[in-house]
Amino acid sequence: MAASTRGITKSLLPAPKTRAAMAKRLAGATPAMTTATIAEMEERHPWFRALDADYRSWVGVVARAGIDGFVTWFSDPDPEAPTTTDIFGAAPRALTRKITLSQTVELVRTTIDVVEAQIDEVAPRGDRPVLHAAIVGYSREVAFAAAEIYARAAELRGAWDARLEALVVDAVLRGETDETVLSRASTLGWHSSGGVVVVVGPAPESESTQAVESVRRSAGTAGLDMLGAVQGDRMVVVLGGSALSTPEFARQVVSRFVDCFGAGPVVIGPPVEHLMDAVGSTREAFSGYRAAPAWPEAPRPVESSDLLPERALSGDGHARRALARDLYDPLVAAGGGLLDTLVTFLDQGLQVEAAARALFVHANTVRYRLRRIHEVTGYSPTDPRDGYALRLALTLGRLRR
Repeated sequence: MAASTRGITKSLLPAPKTRAAMAKRLAGATPAMTTATIAEMEERHPWFRALDADYRSWVGVVARAGIDGFVTWFSDPDPEAPTTTDIFGAAPRALTRKITLSQTVELVRTTIDVVEAQIDEVAPRGDRPVLHAAIVGYSREVAFAAAEIYARAAELRGAWDARLEALVVDAVLRGETDETVLSRASTLGWHSSGGVVVVVGPAPESESTQAVESVRRSAGTAGLDMLGAVQGDRMVVVLGGSALSTPEFARQVVSRFVDCFGAGPVVIGPPVEHLMDAVGSTREAFSGYRAAPAWPEAPRPVESSDLLPERALSGDGHARRALARDLYDPLVAAGGGLLDTLVTFLDQGLQVEAAARALFVHANTVRYRLRRIHEVTGYSPTDPRDGYALRLALTLGRLRR
């Protein structure tokens, strides 16, 4: 045997025959110890009193197995660490779902307290120091065994939840969100009834599960629901919450966990009203993610609407129509020379004076019209990036007409 027997040094350990005799004397008191343990549990813990009779009975079985296990373990000539099967194997697996780990620790602590008290009553004075030392070491191993059971159960639940979450995310992205998918999302903690944003970026270089959980914690801190999954070389995050109706808030939240993605662009789709409508945000987010390499200087994260020029050039029909509809058509409808002023200003290299000479108007008139263009379209012709989008919108608008 090793230099110590789980808390008892070898110099204090009695001979095997002596230990067997001590265990035999203690075995006669095990029924009384079990009864006293159950009574003590009733006295100490309200959660135990609230259990159904069946579960209280199973707790008694576990307590008796633990006490009998101690006696058997102590009497063994070469005792090893107690196994989970010896102690918890008699109870159904459902018990781990009914009793938490902290409650199991309370069960172990109460049982040990009762056993120690019984040792002082039934064991000869000379046996007590060794038995007390042995019960302390044994209880430690029982606690480790309980932790192992709950850890395995948590791993199984976590693996199942991860697979279920991946299925839900896949259904949402493909636009197949029906009542069944919504029910599964609710099981995973999704409670949002309004405001949904899809975010896509490179898969994390580290453990994907840890990255998804880090995103979940950040989203939870912001008061948002979250579903996430790694799909091949990309990670997809679905956020839910009424505050996401404003793109600025979505960008702020994503900025908090953007480092959880791998190296590369992280694109935020536009907000939609409900999880069943998330396919619209998905389409734009994925389109922006595919086109993002054409704008390596883009901020991280970047909104899909900021990538409209790149998306249009990469073949996204929605982006082409959006540029023509939201930029070109309003300028045509506004009149007042805005369209001609924009074309001339862009052709003259963004020079106000040169545009004024070409148009035969005062420079202040050009400046006023440029401000009006900004008001009408939301894009400023004096900004190089906005000017690029406006130039492309002019081309697409003309082609469409």
